[in-house]
Amino acid sequence: MSRAFVKEPDGDSAIDELPDRPISPNRNLITPWGHQRIQAILAEWRRKEAATPADDRAAQARIGRELRYWQARVASAEVTPPPAGPEEVRFGCRVTLARADGSRQTLGLVGEDETRPEDGLIAWTAPLAQALIGLEEGETVRFGDAELEILAIEPLTAG
Repeated sequence: MSRAFVKEPDGDSAIDELPDRPISPNRNLITPWGHQRIQAILAEWRRKEAATPADDRAAQARIGRELRYWQARVASAEVTPPPAGPEEVRFGCRVTLARADGSRQTLGLVGEDETRPEDGLIAWTAPLAQALIGLEEGETVRFGDAELEILAIEPLTAG
């Protein structure tokens, strides 16, 4: 069919149809403090919705999309406290790694909505986290070009 016969949405109607944010198919594991954070984010979007004029359709569409996402994430959240004395890497752990060059890196395994790579917090579903899960102190894993040794496993604390 020629594009000449395809009806394009009129101006504002395209705004009304923003696609939903993709939601991960993984379990929604989250730390207790991460759960508090996403509840606060949801509350902030609700405040924005209440403060936005009803005739601002573009803003209402963006806010609606965010509300749907955060409502779904709160509803599916599996609040999972960090393990008290972890013997192996798993969700809620802080892991200290040694690289072959002698450098060290510490990572915390958290929920997908609470990652902050700049602070060393990565999603438990990230490839590196998946390579580490189930390993114990002293074990090594090859990740990419690097050989990583697990030096320490500790419970993650709020941060």
